[in-house]
Amino acid sequence: MTKQVPTVKDAVYQILRNHKIDTVFGNPGSNELHFLKDFPADFQYVLCLDEGVVVGMADGYAQASGQPSFVNLHSAAGTGNAMGALTNSRNSHSPIVVTSGQQARSMVFSDPLLKNTDATTLPKPLVKDSYEPLSPQEVPYSINRAINLAVSDAPGPVYVSIPYDDWEEPARENLDLLLDRKVVQVACVDPSTIQDLRERIAQAQSPVLVLGPEVDSAGCNDLVARLAERMNAPAWVAPSAPRCPFPTNHRCFAGILPAGEASLCDKIKSHDFILVIGGPVFRYHQKDPGALLPQGAQLVHVTSDADEAARAPMGDALITGIQPFVEQLYAALPEKEADCPVFKQDVVRNTDDGAALTVENLFDCVEEIAPANSIYLNEATSTLATLWSRLTMATSGSYYFAAAGGLGFALPAALGVQMACPCRQVIAFIGDGSMHYSISALWTAVRYQIPAIFIVLNNNGYMALRWFAELFDVDSAPGLEIEGVDFVKIAEGYGVKSEHVDSLKSFKLSLAAALESNGPSLIEVKL
Repeated sequence: MTKQVPTVKDAVYQILRNHKIDTVFGNPGSNELHFLKDFPADFQYVLCLDEGVVVGMADGYAQASGQPSFVNLHSAAGTGNAMGALTNSRNSHSPIVVTSGQQARSMVFSDPLLKNTDATTLPKPLVKDSYEPLSPQEVPYSINRAINLAVSDAPGPVYVSIPYDDWEEPARENLDLLLDRKVVQVACVDPSTIQDLRERIAQAQSPVLVLGPEVDSAGCNDLVARLAERMNAPAWVAPSAPRCPFPTNHRCFAGILPAGEASLCDKIKSHDFILVIGGPVFRYHQKDPGALLPQGAQLVHVTSDADEAARAPMGDALITGIQPFVEQLYAALPEKEADCPVFKQDVVRNTDDGAALTVENLFDCVEEIAPANSIYLNEATSTLATLWSRLTMATSGSYYFAAAGGLGFALPAALGVQMACPCRQVIAFIGDGSMHYSISALWTAVRYQIPAIFIVLNNNGYMALRWFAELFDVDSAPGLEIEGVDFVKIAEGYGVKSEHVDSLKSFKLSLAAALESNGPSLIEVKL
């Protein structure tokens, strides 16, 4: 008897199974229906109502689970709608395989409607690679390659455009060779490099650590905390970090660095050796001219991202895996005979019912009421420094932020994170300006009963832009005010349990009720 050859679609679903991918995030169009036909029972399709929400949710899921996520978009229009969200995914090193349906291979010659013209160019430069298979039989190999490339250092999104009539075509024979292979990446530092670093740390009068998101991605937050103790060094979080790489309740935690040249340098001015692990050197935001490093200070930059190492304007760079590097360096340093100094700054808190409803007091209430292992997302950007100083984030995967500053991230990403971490409570702080970018994600939250909590900090405008206007000496500018929006009514329209609060007491009651809920909740706070 002749052995039956599986279809391209069957082969791709088996490849996804082999990589432990069983969820498809998408918003379908006609070009995608052949892939979704007879959708396998062991897969889950998560429907979002906007492509930016699709990628944002997949981004949160990939970061929180540590596994690649799989996205299915619609041709050029769907890809274009998703590209704003892809800016965050690329900068946060989120391993996402983004597929989109191309018009039928048999009819693209006539330039039909929904043809993705020059499909591989469209998503660049926001993906690690972009490809359209040259034949139906190449599709499974392209998907397998995309998954392996997405998770390799430095991880990131990969794009594959697939003509819709490829799915029912027969796959190549000998496909079992593809299904059986594994790609394992190991990166260790040679002993001489570790010895050199040990000597430089020993010779330094005042070393300091600056930590980026790769530390959290690697899950070595606790080990880095012990490294800081052995170095007698304060640990700063890199500016605008999209993840929390260090326990914020640790004695060595110094805070998050500002995103300006002069202001950042001022924070580390007393240090002569700066070890940056797992983040770029440095990711500035506001124009703040000044020295890049303290006079006479040395900097060593450790990253898995060759591009980050290449573009840094100062310091030595080491491209390697973060976890093996931290393990090797920690083992090489001598043990300390006494406790290191306390670098963490004390915070005065006020959670009395009659206290003013300020951002500081609100975060203190969350700190008091929320479970100790809660996961936080922040897209109320004017509250960034306050959040870092007042919330305890002690374990890996406790914080997520829009890595490229693209608004609309926190709402869908919170859903993806909550799906990946069902045993931890996800709480997202979102500004009223940011809420509008991905508000339809509330529908997905209700459809799949994802119990994330959304706290809308409503100050009737773009508060961060007001701060920049003052910084830039801009006396007046249009477009900074947003008035007349009732997020509770909008959320209720999507079916989300929602409530206005106007006092610290009512906020505490609402948050406690939301924590007891089995579905999504929204609390709007007027500031």
